[in-house]
Amino acid sequence: MTGEFERRHGFPPGTNEVRPASRDDQTAARALAQAGPIPADLVAFYDSIGYVTWADVGNGYFLDPASDVLLRLQEHGAVDAGADRMVAIGSNGGGLSYVAGPDGSVHRTRTASLDEPELDKVADDLRQFLELLEQSLTRFIADGEPGSL
Repeated sequence: MTGEFERRHGFPPGTNEVRPASRDDQTAARALAQAGPIPADLVAFYDSIGYVTWADVGNGYFLDPASDVLLRLQEHGAVDAGADRMVAIGSNGGGLSYVAGPDGSVHRTRTASLDEPELDKVADDLRQFLELLEQSLTRFIADGEPGSL
């Protein structure tokens, strides 16, 4: 399988993992819940899931650990999106970030910068976003195309 992957994509396979939350992750999730405009479903997600790394699906899909999200929020503050204050939760491996709004919606930046970002809404809530990630993975396995998430 490794040889086929490398022949098909031009690089060896990397890490692809959905890691369950550790006690430290759960502690970070509780701290994150107190830190700012954090949707409840994101806190619940981090209480169960430590992080998601799909390095081999297109450029990759990454949902950061709660501790990284918390540290970024503490050091840089929330992402300013006009009337909304959002929190950066991951990236697509191609330089674009995913941010969650206080209403639970998930957006993708149009550029690599989180300073005055231009955002496109990609999901109404975290559940829909995770379903889109799953569809991207399924499509990538089937035909090598990761989709446009």
